Amino acid sequence: MRPEASKRLFKSEAVEAEIIKIKKDIADPELAWLFENCYPNTLDTTVHFSEKNGEFDSFIITGDINAMWLRDSTAQVWPYLHLVNQDPQLKKLFVGVINRQAKCILIDPYANAFNFGPTGSEWKSDLTDMKPELHERKWEIDSLCYPIRLSYHYWKKTGDTTPFNATWLKAAKNIVKTFTEQQRLSGKGPYHFMRLTEKQTDTVCGAGYGNPVKPNGLICSTFRPSDDATNYLYLIPSNYFALTSLRQLAELVTAVHKDSAFALKCSGLANTVEKALKQYASASHLSYGKILSFEIDGFGNRLYMDDANVPSLLGMPYLGTLNANDELYKNTRKFILSKDNPWYFEGKAAAGVGGPHVGPEMIWPMSIIMRAMTSTNDQEIIQCLKWLKNTHAGTGFMHETFHQDDAQKFTRSWFAWANTLFGELISKIHQERKHILTQQL
Repeated sequence: MRPEASKRLFKSEAVEAEIIKIKKDIADPELAWLFENCYPNTLDTTVHFSEKNGEFDSFIITGDINAMWLRDSTAQVWPYLHLVNQDPQLKKLFVGVINRQAKCILIDPYANAFNFGPTGSEWKSDLTDMKPELHERKWEIDSLCYPIRLSYHYWKKTGDTTPFNATWLKAAKNIVKTFTEQQRLSGKGPYHFMRLTEKQTDTVCGAGYGNPVKPNGLICSTFRPSDDATNYLYLIPSNYFALTSLRQLAELVTAVHKDSAFALKCSGLANTVEKALKQYASASHLSYGKILSFEIDGFGNRLYMDDANVPSLLGMPYLGTLNANDELYKNTRKFILSKDNPWYFEGKAAAGVGGPHVGPEMIWPMSIIMRAMTSTNDQEIIQCLKWLKNTHAGTGFMHETFHQDDAQKFTRSWFAWANTLFGELISKIHQERKHILTQQL
């Protein structure tokens, strides 16, 4: 189901070799076929790579939407990072993504998605500070965390400091400035957003600033990683992601730029967020003991749920923000994977987490993948693989969502993040629990 070789947008010998290596160890033919389709989907269909005056540029579309999300672009190339030292072309691709993301952040740190150039957008009438380079301007904490994640781990993997030039450093400082503004310690900050829409989660209450918060050191996120508006602005999984990212950024700028003053600012903000998370993020649930809230407002109001998009509460070990064996995470996980989570669905086709973005009874394959990614139990991982294998509706690819009782009812036939994430799951299992793949599902 891959495009023919001549029509693939980007080719990596290391990725092709990885597909062959892993595929031969997968006993289940359908699972092997899914892996071969999904793992290279980002490279095959979404990468627009160029080199000009020795500078690399990688514009990564999300799939069926011709725009680049800061979140998705990181997540889409992430599963190839472990191969980057084996393939010079792949290394150029990563440098190009880091370069492009830095430029996007300098255009507008509050935007979640960007056009290839100043072409305008279908959302140009949104009641916010739109620019022609923006596809959409929804403020989400994770949009600025993912580029740090990519930069930090690329540096750790390669030792290459090429992308971390003056432009990158300026973008990094813009990230910290934006996080600080959105702590809202002295006023609401410059960002506001409203949209003329029939979809409640696509616009923002409170004259575009969201529901009121009581400042406590956490960072406000007007939208979730699903691109849905938050109920309460302190989005807990995203604040944990910011904490981890700020610590990584402090380490990177210290090593590469010797900028101790900026590193101290990163660490100071991280410490403030960490203190607030310890004090406010968790509470005692009637059925599950001490668990993390999904969102809070600082006034004592809490939202208990999880959403499929990452960062999620379920996906925290995947992002390195909380250990899978942490009691707080284990209690929270039990809640997430239960009917006490209003967005957890069980049906004839599968069981998994959904979210308001598509609506009730629609399960995100991403949540099933993330459940397997963060599991320490072979049987749970096998069950997740069976669900994923049985719900692609004959297409050979992952989707955004499918109906809990009928996988033929699905949304988004071309969603590269979900495809490549599935490939990453198979690669992870191959590295850590190969015996699972060597049996027929």
